[in-house]
Amino acid sequence: MIKNKALLGILFFISSLFSIYSASTKKETNPENSKTKTARVVGYLSSDNFNKMTSVPFCKLTHLNIAFANPNKDGSLNFSADIDALIKYAKSVNPNIIISISLAGGVISEEQAANWSFLIDKPENRPALIQSIINFVALHHLDGVDVDLEWDAVTTGYSGFVLELRKTLTEHKKLLTAALPNNSRFDNISSQALNAFDFLNIMSYDGTGPWTPNNPGQHSSMSNAKDGIDFWHKLQNIPSEKLTLGVPFYGYNFTYPEVTSSTYGQIVEAGSQFADQDELGKTYYNGRPTISQKVEFASQNAGGIMIWELAQDSFTEYSLLDVIHKKYTSLKFKTTGLCGN
Repeated sequence: MIKNKALLGILFFISSLFSIYSASTKKETNPENSKTKTARVVGYLSSDNFNKMTSVPFCKLTHLNIAFANPNKDGSLNFSADIDALIKYAKSVNPNIIISISLAGGVISEEQAANWSFLIDKPENRPALIQSIINFVALHHLDGVDVDLEWDAVTTGYSGFVLELRKTLTEHKKLLTAALPNNSRFDNISSQALNAFDFLNIMSYDGTGPWTPNNPGQHSSMSNAKDGIDFWHKLQNIPSEKLTLGVPFYGYNFTYPEVTSSTYGQIVEAGSQFADQDELGKTYYNGRPTISQKVEFASQNAGGIMIWELAQDSFTEYSLLDVIHKKYTSLKFKTTGLCGN
């Protein structure tokens, strides 16, 4: 009897060890326990193109940046289009989409530039502007703010403004991002201000354009994208996951004497074969293979892809946004999870 009890005890101990080993093995090999890879897909939509909102598949985005709002001299924000209609529609298509108002823009008037300088360079003027931004975000049920002050508009008060805006947005649990050039850091951006952003949208395009009519060629090459991510990650010490690689949905036509822009949609209308090229005559752009290569590069070296500008896509089977979505899906990355393959 004693021997039988002892034998039973040994068998129970061995059985318990086997169970523990099996459970730990399943835990290690179960894909449900592996870390899900995620990526941002950030799209800008200009107020000039709100009439195209129903053509944009917002389910393929994680973030929508609405462009652009600029301040009046008293600090109040000026935005002329029907932002609420856009937000309502985008949320109906993708309830998980994160929507921010983008401030300033690459092309602002002299009056707008003067207003920005007046409001952010003088510390006593910042509270009124920041309160207006917060009120705007609250009124329109937005998720955050994107700062797109560029070049001469990045004045001495930029960093102070960003840090004060960061503090207030944090209190309201809102996002703060920025759009920055491919491989230039403005002198007036301190390291503290740079680190205050949740992530950075790197404008890896416009390497040439109407401002350099004697320099025709690709304005957004693959090497340009690599140089931009290397600049911000390796030289400016920004974590790769905080970098979003910008891609263009447009090209530049260098036909003499004036350089003009063409949307990707217009280029594809000229011939579907151009969807898989990067050049049409003297027009230079990014076709589907290049966009796919950039997504693959971003999947290994950045936190996502940013698009300027959504309405310039081809809303057909040749869509670049569709290429981005499908490429991330093939690489086993999760974006919104609301669109099929």
